[in-house]
Amino acid sequence: MASKFTELAIDCADPHGLARFWCSVLEYEVQDEEDGLVTIGSPLVPEGKSRRGPVPPTLTFARVPEGKTVKNRLHLDVNPTDREQDEEVRRLLDLGARRADVGQGGQSWVVLADPEGNEFCVLAGRHP
Repeated sequence: MASKFTELAIDCADPHGLARFWCSVLEYEVQDEEDGLVTIGSPLVPEGKSRRGPVPPTLTFARVPEGKTVKNRLHLDVNPTDREQDEEVRRLLDLGARRADVGQGGQSWVVLADPEGNEFCVLAGRHP
């Protein structure tokens, strides 16, 4: 049996603030909170770790003392499901994201950074 991807851990300065941002981006909800640790996930599959087959991964935000210093080696890609890419980019900018240049050049995706500077891409294709 193989492993399945169930969780992505993200170091940050403000777990609650970053969790709020990503809940708004992904329509996730807070599933667990401890001192310095917040886990968010899909309200449609709250018991993902116990389900067979693929599940939407949770995101866990952990408070760490050091700040971000370089481009992420791992990042999220998000796909708009009910609007075009430019509309989604505007929505995410209104939520607190900012544009980021990581040397991507003229690509079909748009690179943004979350409120703590973690880069992520907004893809051009819509997928339900």
